[in-house]
Amino acid sequence: MKGLIQRAITAVFFVLVMLGGLFGGSYSFIALFALITGMCLWEFFGLTLENENQFRDLCRKVIGLLFGLMPFVLVSIFHLDYIQSPEDFILVTSILTFPFIFGAFIFELFTRSVRPFVNVAYIVLGMVYIGTPFAMLDFIAFQNGTFNANIIFGILLLTWMNDTGAYLIGSQIGKTPLFPRISPKKTWEGSLGGMAVGIGIGYMLSLFFHELSTVQWLILSVIVVIFGSLGDLIESMLKRSYNIKDSGTILPGHGGMLDRFDAFIFVVPFATAFILWIQ
Repeated sequence: MKGLIQRAITAVFFVLVMLGGLFGGSYSFIALFALITGMCLWEFFGLTLENENQFRDLCRKVIGLLFGLMPFVLVSIFHLDYIQSPEDFILVTSILTFPFIFGAFIFELFTRSVRPFVNVAYIVLGMVYIGTPFAMLDFIAFQNGTFNANIIFGILLLTWMNDTGAYLIGSQIGKTPLFPRISPKKTWEGSLGGMAVGIGIGYMLSLFFHELSTVQWLILSVIVVIFGSLGDLIESMLKRSYNIKDSGTILPGHGGMLDRFDAFIFVVPFATAFILWIQ
């Protein structure tokens, strides 16, 4: 009972923070997702980078964090019109990005690490796997010189409702394993149930948010269901590689931030491509 109450309190607080950040304006939106990106990166590096020397490992994680945040920061300042020309954007990107990645190589040169190139590879992977997808959110939220978070809200809702529907239906009638090697508890019945819930939510979103047509919302729902499910499996593969249950403990009863955004991270690039293609 205590665990359920803890989960409920965490969920309510989490939803309120998300809604406030999403609909509080462009700066609160950027602050929210910069924080989420940073926390997901920190958990990812906590799993993947070496953990032998406290100070050295902290420095390595900070390098990875700053490098991973770079895409989101650069795209955000571009959409806020602090950088207006594409040429200036490329120049600033080069000036700020390359020192971090080459700094990681130089740092490893002096650490006496037994796997220096693996550490650098994980730092780059953190930027690709986490930093870049979150940066793509700006291309959805900032269009035609205006800020609108409705589609981002829709993608988040679709992602989490697909996961919730898959869990509830799978726990009741699930019998056929979906991917037992990676996630033994996930079933085909649950996945199909999650898809049905996701498509239903997509239709409901089309009634309230008219940035996309009904057909476009339904297509977006299918994209979210497919790639969200894959993203969840991929993070499960990551955690299984390190023999852990949760990526972190920052959300009592719910695990870490990466646990909550694993599906969303994988959805965003495909959702962004679809939305930019139709608009």
